Amino acid sequence: MLSVIDLPDLGRAFITILVVVDPIGTLPVFYYATSSVPRRLHRAFAFRGVLIATIVLMLFLAGGQFLLEALGLRLGSFQIAGGIVLFLFAMMMVFGEPKSQLEIKEAARDHLANAVFPLAIPSIASPGAMLAIVVLTDNNTNTVIDQGLTAVLLVLVMLITLILLLMAARLKPILGATGANIISRIMGIILATIAVDAVLGGLETVGVVDLVPITEGVLDTSPKS
Repeated sequence: MLSVIDLPDLGRAFITILVVVDPIGTLPVFYYATSSVPRRLHRAFAFRGVLIATIVLMLFLAGGQFLLEALGLRLGSFQIAGGIVLFLFAMMMVFGEPKSQLEIKEAARDHLANAVFPLAIPSIASPGAMLAIVVLTDNNTNTVIDQGLTAVLLVLVMLITLILLLMAARLKPILGATGANIISRIMGIILATIAVDAVLGGLETVGVVDLVPITEGVLDTSPKS
């Protein structure tokens, strides 16, 4: 079995999924999404959000490429659309207002429904995560074993995400309301940056622009001769 598995590729796939799902970065979104949810429902909120996100990403793992090809869509177009959605959500995090008292008094079932948006989608199962899963399980370059291992890695990352969300209540007092709010705003800016990068990457994929490689685009601070 070890002769079949490429451990470096497996490690890169795990890091890729971990980065695009971003369990730690999901914490501010969780705090934002549960700001008007009773404390007793936070565990159910976390379980529901992670479960829905896992199902969505598994569906993309199993049939994302078939769906895009059947519709005649390019991966670049999907990446652009996903980046726009992610950017709109990022703006909500940066400029969003606190929940009103009326919203705080909503029914529990409505609170749990909010686990779909924004927690499950687009925070955990982000457009970037969906795209990464489709790329990592490309039928043209990956075997069934490779795709199965990617599914295992995805489940592992989801378990890490769930554990962090279940610990969120203990971590929040350390951060405090102000700290959580600051992190939420900062993550919103980071998400907006990721969204713009996704759109640029999509434009490059469809051949609209030709971007400079990241290593060449980094600011050169070395002294000039």
